[in-house]
Amino acid sequence: MFKTVQISIAPHEAFDEVAIKRNLQLQFGLKGDFVFKVLKRSIDARRKPVKYALTIDLAQGEELVEDHLDIKFDQVPESADVIHIIGAGPAGLFAALEAIELGLKPVVYERGKDVKERRKDLAKITKDQKVDGESNYCFGEGGAGTYSDGKLYTRSKKKGSVRKVLEELVFFGADPDILVNTHPHIGTNKLPKIIENIRNLIIEKGGEVHFNSKLTDLSIQNGRLVSIEINGVQKVETSRLILATGHSARDIFYLLNERKVPLEFKPFALGVRVEHAQSLIDKIQYGTEERGEFLPPAAYSLVHNTKDRGVYSFCMCPGGIIAPCATDQEEVVTNGWSPSKRNNPYSNSGIVTEVRWEDITEFHQYGPLAGLEFQKSVEKACWNAAGKTQQVPAQRLKDFVENKVSKDLPKTSYFPGLVSVNLNEILPKFIAKNLREGFVNFGQKMKGYLTNDAVIHGTESRTSSPVRIPREFSTYEHPSVKGLYPCGEGAGYAGGIVSAAIDGQNIVAAIKELIN
Repeated sequence: MFKTVQISIAPHEAFDEVAIKRNLQLQFGLKGDFVFKVLKRSIDARRKPVKYALTIDLAQGEELVEDHLDIKFDQVPESADVIHIIGAGPAGLFAALEAIELGLKPVVYERGKDVKERRKDLAKITKDQKVDGESNYCFGEGGAGTYSDGKLYTRSKKKGSVRKVLEELVFFGADPDILVNTHPHIGTNKLPKIIENIRNLIIEKGGEVHFNSKLTDLSIQNGRLVSIEINGVQKVETSRLILATGHSARDIFYLLNERKVPLEFKPFALGVRVEHAQSLIDKIQYGTEERGEFLPPAAYSLVHNTKDRGVYSFCMCPGGIIAPCATDQEEVVTNGWSPSKRNNPYSNSGIVTEVRWEDITEFHQYGPLAGLEFQKSVEKACWNAAGKTQQVPAQRLKDFVENKVSKDLPKTSYFPGLVSVNLNEILPKFIAKNLREGFVNFGQKMKGYLTNDAVIHGTESRTSSPVRIPREFSTYEHPSVKGLYPCGEGAGYAGGIVSAAIDGQNIVAAIKELIN
């Protein structure tokens, strides 16, 4: 007998194999010996007390066959075709891994530093409020996700193998629980070592990874890419370039626009990051004063539809920290992250609303870069409002909804500090209006959420790229520039670590097919 079943189980039993086996025996009347394997584990908080929902393969009288991938990377032959990759974020790194797997040589150029050196520059933002434009929370080895959480949840299941990405992450050191948990998460404290392991393998198997190596120009002849320029001095001939530069590499958008490479405006989202006490979110979600040791810090996912668009939570971080994620000194940008244990006393989430072409008529003069210029203007306004520092303009949540300045602000996880302002006067009016309506609705859905003990931080603006770099559906090439492969979040085709990694894999597979 072999079948897949689902059971509901108490939190203190959900990770105990003896308890799980006992529950299976009772619920399905199993007698004799049997084996089982937990496929998925998720929290069911719809009814109280809260339980875990487990999806399980079980077999009686036969063995369970392990379905793990056979992950193997062979040495790249010296005669291998070369793929040049700009950016060592998840899209670029997983493109490089796929290249090695398919017998191609990846050469990766990353404008920032390696993960260890990069950490020093992040500390300078927090302590000294100094932003290095080439090494920050967005630029450097591993990309934006390395020091902002490592969330692995994605809806991109039809675009490629989520399982392959997760298993490769486990191969490089991630906790195997990411293969089971419904919302897998690595943690900022663990992800840098995994990224370092990936880089070491790329080099060991014959690829190259170059840091402090910024794309500064490209040469196009007769509609075909022929070479690129690194750091303004190094010319590299190439006929296959994967452009995986991330959603914040604004200089790349400017470069492409200057070189007459067609670009498109892409709708994106912008708003604020709100922080509550984690204990409050636990109480609201679990219905108990103390969640106990067997339940993780509670998360939430909220959506409200106004008359013409949605307001929603984004990148929710239980037990997390709000980080300063600017890529230029004269802007304020926030994001959130959690360590692997999610054991900080605060809970934070982006709360954002969509920005459309018709919302930004005063920026239409910039053509496809209109969204980028609008995004910059809001970040600059927040910088000015915070006294031209990396402190963040902030407001108590109910005060924001009631459109009044907060008399004081409580301590939050944002280390550079807060400046009390009325964000209704800083944010564009349509965004502030939609956010106020959204927060009122969220307070109705989660009793206690709309509290003045919560603090909003401006601005959450880097949810995705405000520019799309066009590409062909089947070949992934830019329709006007042969050999140029826009990739990942920066090109407008992914939204997170896993989907970006899948995009990198898919592009390399398409290139390999073309070579063959």
